[in-house]
Amino acid sequence: MPVLSVAGGGNGHKLDPVSIDLEDKVSLQRGATIFVNYCLSCHSAAYMRYNRLAKDLKFSDDPKESEKFVAKNMLFAADKIGDLMKAAMPIEDAKDWFGVAPPDLTLLARYRGPDWIYTYLRSFYLDEKSPSGWNNTVFENVAMPHVLYEWQGTQKAYFTKNEEGVKVFDRFEMIKSGTKSPQDFDKDMRDLTNFFVYLGEPSQLKRQRVGWYVLLFLALFLVVTYFLKKEYWKDVH
Repeated sequence: MPVLSVAGGGNGHKLDPVSIDLEDKVSLQRGATIFVNYCLSCHSAAYMRYNRLAKDLKFSDDPKESEKFVAKNMLFAADKIGDLMKAAMPIEDAKDWFGVAPPDLTLLARYRGPDWIYTYLRSFYLDEKSPSGWNNTVFENVAMPHVLYEWQGTQKAYFTKNEEGVKVFDRFEMIKSGTKSPQDFDKDMRDLTNFFVYLGEPSQLKRQRVGWYVLLFLALFLVVTYFLKKEYWKDVH
């Protein structure tokens, strides 16, 4: 997989900003549901366990009921609630079908960034030259097909050339509408992106809260240290 800039997409495609809120449990729950139903068949999230997902996302106020919900609705590729979130598709089959094994997505948001993910998910277009029939303006010649085309619909991409003669993305044109409105599809992709950010660092909110306590402690300790220094050095001066 080629390395792309986090700040910008391929073919000059500007990244669209997305609002991330890890305290929005409903958004994370919807994102997790989309991920399990549409991404986990090919991609794994092998650093996350289902029981951790149930605990953090709180599908129910009762922890046991939350685990039961996850076990009933999300264990398509696992046998036990404590299993890692691994892809259902064998790696060798994926290589045969796509030419490359789909990458693990646990840390995707850490090295791509949420804006990249959000823009990528909404930037598939029809491409007859591509083996899958799809391409992406953010990730040119991506092997992944557009698995959510029924939701979004099918669109065509138009490109121009800049002064250096390099192909640059211009605009999309919707060819066939999907089952969801553009606003609803964008909302779903925001929820999925939100989930990817959680997936990359599940303890992010806890780390931030602890960080504030640490800074407060250091500030108070600085005051104490200052007065101790004055007390120890008063006889010297």
